[in-house]
Amino acid sequence: MALTQSHVVGPDLPPVRDSTLGQLLRDVVAEAPDRPALIAGTPDPANRRSWTYAEFLEASEQVARALLTRFSPGDRVAVWAHNIPEWLMLEFGCALSGVVLVTVNPAYVASELEYVLTQSRSQALFVAHDFRGNPMLATAQEVHPNCPELTEIVCFDDWDDFIASGESFEGSLPDVQPHDPIMIQYTSGTTGFPKGAYLKHIGLANNGAHTGERMGIQPGGVMVVPMPLFHTGGSVCCTLGAVGNACTMVLVEAFEPGLMLELVETYKGTAMLGVPTMLVALTEHPAFETADLSTLGAICSGGSLVPAPLVRMLEEKLGAPFTIVFGQTECSPVASMTQPSDSIEDKAGTIGPPMPGVEIKIVDTETGETLPVGEVGEYCTRGYHVMKGYFEMPDKTAEAIDEDGWLHTGDLCAMDERGYCTVEGRLKDMIIRGGENIYPRELEDLLFAHESVSGVAVVGLPDDKWGETVGAFLSPAPGHEIDKNELFSYMRENLAPHKTPKQWFAVEEFPMTGSGKIQKFKLREDWVAGKWTEL
Repeated sequence: MALTQSHVVGPDLPPVRDSTLGQLLRDVVAEAPDRPALIAGTPDPANRRSWTYAEFLEASEQVARALLTRFSPGDRVAVWAHNIPEWLMLEFGCALSGVVLVTVNPAYVASELEYVLTQSRSQALFVAHDFRGNPMLATAQEVHPNCPELTEIVCFDDWDDFIASGESFEGSLPDVQPHDPIMIQYTSGTTGFPKGAYLKHIGLANNGAHTGERMGIQPGGVMVVPMPLFHTGGSVCCTLGAVGNACTMVLVEAFEPGLMLELVETYKGTAMLGVPTMLVALTEHPAFETADLSTLGAICSGGSLVPAPLVRMLEEKLGAPFTIVFGQTECSPVASMTQPSDSIEDKAGTIGPPMPGVEIKIVDTETGETLPVGEVGEYCTRGYHVMKGYFEMPDKTAEAIDEDGWLHTGDLCAMDERGYCTVEGRLKDMIIRGGENIYPRELEDLLFAHESVSGVAVVGLPDDKWGETVGAFLSPAPGHEIDKNELFSYMRENLAPHKTPKQWFAVEEFPMTGSGKIQKFKLREDWVAGKWTEL
C-alpha cells in the first residue's frame, strides 16, 4: 500500500540475528574453514600475505588472549594505523575478548590523537610506525604523558611479540553478548569537534551483513576493500559485509586506482565499495580500458553527492549494478540503501528504502510530529542499529536519541509513498534567509551539474539584514574557470531569486573530514575570520 505518512519499517528478511562479531566469524569457519578470508593487497605482489577463515579465526583468538593478559572486557584500546591485516585481527580479537576498539584516523596530528585517547579513556594504543609522512609512533610517544589512562603503546612492528605474550593466558575467552559494546568510532566532525559513537556487536554484525546482501554480493565472492578501516565504511560495510556473507576480503593498503584495478583483475573481485571520487579515479586511470573487470557484480558508494550522469557512467563502464548507502556512524552506519534493481533516477535522486529491521520516519523540525509524504523534515531512525550513545557524553546522547529510542540524525529528507527518501541537506546546514528556508542540497545539485564545476559547498553566511545569505564555494572542473556571472545567470534561470548565491568563492581544496565530507562549518568560520575573498 502507498504510504500517506512519512513512516516506514524495513523488510523482515534477512532477519536481524542475535549475534556478535565473533559469532559471525565462527559461523563462516564452521561452513567454509578453508575459504580464503583475507589477502593483503600490497603494491608489491611478493609481499601479499593471505589467511583462510580457519587461520584468520586462530589469529584473532591469539589477539584476544594477548589482550586478556592486560585488559578486561569493557576496557578500551585504540588503533591508529592504515589498512593492514593486523588491524582486522585486532578488530576481531577485541570482539572475541570483549575489549572495546577505538578507531583513530591515520591522518590525525598530535592534538587530535590526544583528544581521542583522552576522551575515550583508552588504556592502550596500537600504532603503525609511520604512514604517508605522518610519524605516528613518535607522535604517540609525544602525547603519551598527556593521556593519564594510557598504559601501553604497541607498535605494529612488534606485533609478533605482542601475540607471543598471550601464551601465558590460561583462562577461556569470555561469553560476549550481542548488546555488549564493541567499538567507539568518532563522528566525522562536519559540524565541530567529534563525538565517540559507542557501537554494539548486534548493530555492526547485522548492518555489515545486510549491506553486503543488499549490494548483491554472493557467498564465496571477493570483496576488494579500499575504504579506510578507521571508518565504518571500511571496518563495517566492507569487512563485516564480506564476513557476514562468507566472502574473501582483499584489503587495499592505501587507495591507488592502478593498484585497485590490478587487485580486482588478479583476484577476480566480485564486489567493491568506494566513495564517488575513488570510483571516478578508477575510470580515469590509463589502465582502466585494458583491465579485466568482468567479474564485478556489485558496486556500492555513498558519503557524498552521486549525480545521475555519474551513476549511469559507472554502471556502464564498470559493468555492474550500483547501489548507494545512507546513514551515519551513530546507526552502525547504514539506515537506508538503494537496490541493484532500482532505476538510475532512484539511485541518483533517492537513498532508497530502509534496511531490514530498521524503522524510519520524517518529522517536523519544530513539533516532532510525523509529516505527510513529500514534506521535508528531519530523518529519524530506530532499531537494533542505533548506537548505545556517545561515550561518556550523556547530554549529547539525550540530544541525539529521544525517550522512544529514535535517533535524530540532523539530516533533512522527504519520503515518498514507497518509503524511498530524498536528501535535502543537513538541519544545521539549512539556510534561513529573511525567514525563508533554503536547502543547500538543491543548489548544490544544480551547480554540480554545470560543466565548469567539479566540487561545491553551499553555506549560509551571517548577514545583518537577512540573518543569513547564500554563499557558494566552488572548485573548477579540469580546463575550466569559475565564472561568477555565468553561474549567477544559470542559477537564476533555474531557481527562485532568493535562493541564488549572493557570494561566490573559488576553492583549490575543501576542508574535509576523514570520511570525505566537506566541513562546511570550517568554510563558514574562515569566512567570518576574513580568510576568503569573493570572486
